Amino acid sequence: MGGRNNKRRQHMPLPLEIEKITGKATKAVYDKMKHDQVRSLKQKTAALKQNSAAKAASTGTKRAAPAQTQSPAGQKRQKQQPQSSGKDAKKQKPAVVAEADSDEDEDASMVVEDGPDGGWDNAPLESDSEVADSDDSLDEFDSANEEDDEAASEDEGEDDDDVVTQKPLSLLSDESDDEEDSDASEADSNDEGVESYDEFSTDGEDDGEEPITFRNMEKRSRKLDAQREEDEEMADMELKDQDQAADGEREAFELPSSEQVEAEKEAPLDLTQVQMRIQEIVRVLNNFSELRRPQHSRNDYMDQLKRDMCFYYGYNEFLMDKLLQLFTVSEAVEFFEANEVARPVTIRTNTLKTRRRDLAQALINRGVNLDPIGKWTKVGLTIFDSPVPVGATPEYMAGHYMIQAASSFLPVMALGPQENEKVLDMSAAPGGKTTYCAALMKNTGMMVANDANKEREKALVANIHRLGVSNAVVCNYDGREFPKVMGGFDRVLLDAPCSGTGVISKDASVKTNKGPEDFGMLTHLQKELILSAIDSTNADSATGGYIVYSTCSVTVDEDEAVVNYALSKRPNVKLVETGLDFGRPGFTRFRGQTFHNSLSLTRRFYPHAHNMDGFFVAKFKKLSNKIQVGDKQIVPAGSGAKLKQKKKH
Repeated sequence: MGGRNNKRRQHMPLPLEIEKITGKATKAVYDKMKHDQVRSLKQKTAALKQNSAAKAASTGTKRAAPAQTQSPAGQKRQKQQPQSSGKDAKKQKPAVVAEADSDEDEDASMVVEDGPDGGWDNAPLESDSEVADSDDSLDEFDSANEEDDEAASEDEGEDDDDVVTQKPLSLLSDESDDEEDSDASEADSNDEGVESYDEFSTDGEDDGEEPITFRNMEKRSRKLDAQREEDEEMADMELKDQDQAADGEREAFELPSSEQVEAEKEAPLDLTQVQMRIQEIVRVLNNFSELRRPQHSRNDYMDQLKRDMCFYYGYNEFLMDKLLQLFTVSEAVEFFEANEVARPVTIRTNTLKTRRRDLAQALINRGVNLDPIGKWTKVGLTIFDSPVPVGATPEYMAGHYMIQAASSFLPVMALGPQENEKVLDMSAAPGGKTTYCAALMKNTGMMVANDANKEREKALVANIHRLGVSNAVVCNYDGREFPKVMGGFDRVLLDAPCSGTGVISKDASVKTNKGPEDFGMLTHLQKELILSAIDSTNADSATGGYIVYSTCSVTVDEDEAVVNYALSKRPNVKLVETGLDFGRPGFTRFRGQTFHNSLSLTRRFYPHAHNMDGFFVAKFKKLSNKIQVGDKQIVPAGSGAKLKQKKKH
């Protein structure tokens, strides 16, 4: 009856095996399974010791019968084993009946007859010393195993179905020592929480760390962040050390000779080689006292750097020399690299028709990827990606926004037009700054949009209509003569024509088509226009009296030099804060030139530093409509003020 129940038990999977197969075993169940494996190995070792002792005792009488195996499904009959005779035969233990487990882990268990009451599951575990003693009997078991194989081969012809291939127990005994060490620590693990046994790991417990819970998750996260920051610092230090070591091992850079320079004009080097030479020269110039060659001066290195950068970036020598004077050699490389990358597309919300939040939501619904430009503006959006052209959306056609560079927001923000004021934009086309001023004025007062180019005024008029500006007056006059036409403005904006050295990323032709004559002509025009803008402003305005001068150039000739000229020619104005909380201050000294100290109130913007087009902004406050020239006071035409004539007695 007991044998029949055991056979049924073989066909019925145990609950632990069901949980293991389905993958829903808890940590406690997983630990118990590992514990059972250890116990099973110990049982096998004890059975082997019994077999070895029995066979050693029966030596000289009869060979001990080999252990019979049983298939996983349960064998229907068992082979009869010959009984040993004599006193030694009485001491011999019965043969072992092994059960092969069908599980993928091959957790075979040994069932020994005449074992402890209740089966081996209830038997006490052997000590580690007893398991270690099993290694001493391995040699005897190997010889006895050979005898068993011979006996089994004699019975092969009787029934092939009764033979089951089984993993050699000698290998199992070898593995028992290794598995006991690893399983002993897992048997003592904490049973808290429910985890998949496949994902369970005791690494944290070995290190003395507590398991991850909701309570300690934040603490562990902070610890990981601190560790990551420490690793980054160490990586930076190692990188610096490597660079220093590389500098020490690197051979000293040698400038090309005059013959090599002439040869390169006929057969230019590869761009990669030129770039590497630029980096070497920059490295030498940054540490000139230690890395220089005694026979070469700093001018020698600078001349070679100019030639290489002109060839690599495509600038003419005049413009390259003028731009290199603005920056250190390292920052100059950053500036030239930034000019090779297109600036992001930006738009300005037309607050006369919508709000930025509503506009952003409408564009997002159309699949546009966008983000606010920055904290310094409340109407700007940066467009990263759009499935449709930004200038062809229904919102654009309806005048909800204007495609406008972020840098052109700055002069309008500095000007700060107020409601019901009279404002002049002396160079208005294509209308970005004009419509921005009208939006800030909320379509009140009067916005005069002037431009000297009649063709460009077409785009100006179109944008004024599209954006719903109703307080604008468009005119076509030369800005230099404008005070004679109309004057008395509360605020005047002059975005002067310039060389465009700040927008090279949009117009690469600037690299080659600007020379000394262009700068001479442009600076002369800018000086005339800024005096005209000052004369067109009414200093007696209750809310205004401000002039903003701006250019999309970064050269000192068109920026600080022009502003300094205006201060010298019009002592009735002074520079004030622009109201822009970012940007670099203007130069007060530059290459031997000394400017007015108040030029530090002006602001410079660079593409490599501010991710926008290069720009310059200066803001004036007109103090009086009269100009003191010697003993006389002159009132320029267009200021809106008149001198009181003395009555004759």
